[in-house]
Amino acid sequence: MQANVETVHDHVRIRLNGRFDFSAHRIFRESYAPSLENQGVKEVEIDLGAVDYLDSSALGMLLMLREKAQAVNKTVALSNCRGSVRQVLDIANFAKLFSIR
Repeated sequence: MQANVETVHDHVRIRLNGRFDFSAHRIFRESYAPSLENQGVKEVEIDLGAVDYLDSSALGMLLMLREKAQAVNKTVALSNCRGSVRQVLDIANFAKLFSIR
């Protein structure tokens, strides 16, 4: 998996590309960690438009990000969720936990 981080004012968009599974743990953590430390950032958006596979460990990583973000008064949104990725998020009831765009 690859992660591209883009910051615009108080908003960070992390575009993920490829398979989002346990092997992507380090890449994912390194992509969001600076955003959580930056006091000027209010929202972290995870763009899943180019993710072709998502498993339960990826769901766990998203939940961990949400927990860490809440601890520092930031929100997390998921965007461009479609196909099988959207199905997995729907089955896991992630719309109750995240803003999904």
